[in-house]
Order: sequence, then C-alpha cells, then structure tokens
Amino acid sequence: MKELVGNRLPKFTKKQSDMINGSYDFVGLNYYTTHYAFDVPPSNNSASKSFTTDSQAGVRNGVPIGPQGVAASWIYIYPRGLQELLRYMKTKYNNPVIYITENGLNERSNSSIPLKVALKDNLRVSYHRKHLLYLQRAIRDGVDVRGYFAWSFMDNFEWSSGFTTRFGLYYVDYSDGLKRYPKNSARWFQHFLTGSNDP
Repeated sequence: MKELVGNRLPKFTKKQSDMINGSYDFVGLNYYTTHYAFDVPPSNNSASKSFTTDSQAGVRNGVPIGPQGVAASWIYIYPRGLQELLRYMKTKYNNPVIYITENGLNERSNSSIPLKVALKDNLRVSYHRKHLLYLQRAIRDGVDVRGYFAWSFMDNFEWSSGFTTRFGLYYVDYSDGLKRYPKNSARWFQHFLTGSNDP
C-alpha cells in the first residue's frame, strides 16, 4: 500500500504503529456485488492517482458474473462472491471478527404502481436468502462472522440516487406522511429470524 499510495498515506511513528497494531474490534464489510476485474499497471502521472485508482484494478467488460439487478447497473447478483470474499479475509488477515455491515438489492422507485405491487419484492427475498446461505457456508468454513445487516431497514435517501431507488425491507410512502409498510422481504426476515424458514 505504501508503494501504491505513497505520500497520500498518513505517517505514523513506531510507537503509534505499535499502539494501533491489532487494535480494531472488528472489520465491517459492505457487500453488494462482484465484478470480473483486470490489472491496471501503475501510472507515473501523479495527477491521475486517487482513491479510485489505488487498487490498480479495473472492471472488465464482457460476460456478467451473475444476473444484473433491476435498478442498478453496477449490481450483478452473485451470492457466492460473499463467501469467497469472507474466505479471502480469513486467510489474508488472520481470520478477523467480521460484521457484514451492508448487503442488499435495490429497485426503482415508481409511485405510479399500486402499493400491493410495490410490496412484492420477491427478487430481494431471493437475494438475501441466497447471500445468507453463502454466508452460512463461510461460517462453516471457519470464518468469524458475528453479524449481518441488511441494507436497508426501510427505504431512504440514497447518497447517489436520492429517492429514485428503494433498498428497504419496509416501503416508505413519501407522498403520505412517510407511512411505512412491510414488504415481502420484511416478512421473510421475520420468519427467518424466528426460525420458521432457513436461508
């Protein structure tokens, strides 16, 4: 990382490095999708170096790794990618405590469809069910995962999409006092958490 990022990294004294080494409580992972990637050779142009280029990887065009989500061109549904990422974290970073801090699938916000239709988010149910199944496999492989948070509990203002997309397990009616209605995914999670259905 020092070689790639250079002087944009903060500098630590030996004492500070010793203090922070292993001092984290857990690693939080946001996982939505997986992409095929390719290596991007380092650039000598310092003006082009940034957070987005530090990984020295690009997204490869071609065959999608899984079916594309409904509302986001960047989401390809690939639950096995979560298991693979978690196994990598276990091997590469000495099996840290991990929480899945975000995992979810969005759909377009469309106020013209009836509420009954908007609550039928069966693709989201399938998305979470399959991701939890692969999460379970990772745990059985010995990955130290302690928690999983679906993104998001209710429809919200998304930082890059505003109110045009919905990730929530609960539907929020923006035109009627922000009333909330459980979607099929909320009901599925209720049954899952009470043990009435498996992932």
